[in-house]
Amino acid sequence: MSKLLPVVLATVTILITSTNHPSATLAGTCASKCGPRPIQFTPGQSIRLEVINRTLGLVKLEKVQGTDPIPLRPGQELQFVQGDETQPNISLVFWDEMGLPLQAIISKPNFGTLHVELRPGKRNPGDRSLHMLTDGHVNVY
Repeated sequence: MSKLLPVVLATVTILITSTNHPSATLAGTCASKCGPRPIQFTPGQSIRLEVINRTLGLVKLEKVQGTDPIPLRPGQELQFVQGDETQPNISLVFWDEMGLPLQAIISKPNFGTLHVELRPGKRNPGDRSLHMLTDGHVNVY
């Protein structure tokens, strides 16, 4: 019984300490607090860009490198191939024809594909552009 006493005291001390400091008790991993990892591609990699309009209105897209606006009807999907030496980075501007806010949801379904879903936004001005940085990270503004 005398050998069991120090173990019981240590256990009680740990339990009392953990209830007095709940933040230490509830500490989690970075994955539980930090959110999803940023999307990144290898710089210079050829990428297929898929854009789908999940709104009820007409959305227009324009590649910043100098194209005319491309209309995208509700439910329509467009694909671009990007990433050669002449156009290494992706830059895309988009807007709702009626001026409504948009939300761009990006994902990387496989090694060489960037998928962008344009959905109705909740706050003005909403998302308006997508840009791949020179280090391969993808940002939505």
